[in-house]
Amino acid sequence: MTTSEPPAAEPRQPPIEPAEAIKRDHGRAGRDLRAAVASAVVLVAAILLSLFFWKTAFMGIVAAAVAVAVWELHKGLSAKDIDIPEQPLMVGGVAMVVVAYFWGAPALMTATAVTALVIMLWLLRRGVAGYVQNATASVFTLVYVPFLASFVALLLSEGGTFPPLGFDLDDNGVRGVITFIAITIASDTGGYVAGVLFGKHPMAPVISPKKSWEGFGGSLVATTAVGVWLVTSFLGGDWWVGILLGVIAAVMATLGDLCESVIKRDLGIKDMSQVIPGHGGLMDRLDSLLATVGPIWLVLYYLVF
Repeated sequence: MTTSEPPAAEPRQPPIEPAEAIKRDHGRAGRDLRAAVASAVVLVAAILLSLFFWKTAFMGIVAAAVAVAVWELHKGLSAKDIDIPEQPLMVGGVAMVVVAYFWGAPALMTATAVTALVIMLWLLRRGVAGYVQNATASVFTLVYVPFLASFVALLLSEGGTFPPLGFDLDDNGVRGVITFIAITIASDTGGYVAGVLFGKHPMAPVISPKKSWEGFGGSLVATTAVGVWLVTSFLGGDWWVGILLGVIAAVMATLGDLCESVIKRDLGIKDMSQVIPGHGGLMDRLDSLLATVGPIWLVLYYLVF
């Protein structure tokens, strides 16, 4: 008596990966453009709305950005066993932004010095091992994030710190902040578009392979055009100040981006975090803004306001 063999099982097919698990190739853009644009629109809308209703509320956004950026740097530096005290840095950084807005540059200098000393004293509790490394990284973080971010507060305070509720385009501070943000966005956008379309000659291949001289040219054209337009029609300044502002913004934004790329490569990380869809970490967006705000404040303060 013979028994029939069971039918051979068909070869097992590999499971179909869910759409969200599939790695997408974003081509020369290097990012999810749709998510990046959507995130940028939300961020810009939040900034404009805060300026529209009550400009002091914008300082809340700056303070929150400082806290998140410190958290990201703490997380990134830990990859090299560097442990900065994030709570004192966050508290001190927010205090620096607040005093810069209400009491100006001298108060900012004092708050920066006091915060640096407090952080070094705070680290004494951990003992001798790693003190110099952690203290150095902490002071670097203090200057890189809250100190530079405080120039936004200095810029906004040019129109006074106790304005009535509502959007006032006659307020020098509001106009200055809008100009600063617009010209920095122009640098990033012009460089991105020109780099994607025409980029062939890497600017710093070891540091940032996708950054090209063509992209820098696009940044320069965009910032100069936007700078001249805003300075003459929005701020009532001379056209040559707009050119100066555009050139400075393009150079400083590019340097800021390269410096942040060096930091990430040294730490061995791709992005500081993933808090902003399509962009990565907040520091990946703040790098250009932090680098440009100080020089822009200086130019506007002495040549326009």
